[in-house]
Amino acid sequence: MGYWHGHGYGPGHGIGGWGFAVMAIGSLLVLALLVLLAVALIRYLSRSRQRVSPGPGAVGAAGPGSGGPPGWAPGPSPEQVLAERFARGEIDAEEYRHRLETLRSADGPGGG
Repeated sequence: MGYWHGHGYGPGHGIGGWGFAVMAIGSLLVLALLVLLAVALIRYLSRSRQRVSPGPGAVGAAGPGSGGPPGWAPGPSPEQVLAERFARGEIDAEEYRHRLETLRSADGPGGG
């Protein structure tokens, strides 16, 4: 009988029903927080890359020798950047045509 008294066992020692409930709810909250953090991290990482469909004839799809992994876009072309600047009104029509002609010329920009 000495085993049951004064050693933390038996009635009056340990956690009761409310203790188990608080512990279970706390554990579930911690688990939910970890799952939410994992989902947020995965969403953040997936948005930081632009996925391109690797179908045949896909414009801008990276392939062998393109400098990137298959299926990932390297970014907008110089002509696209120029067209966006013209659309935003940063450059006028004359400057747009001149720069576009320079980009499309055989020498290219800076080909002196």
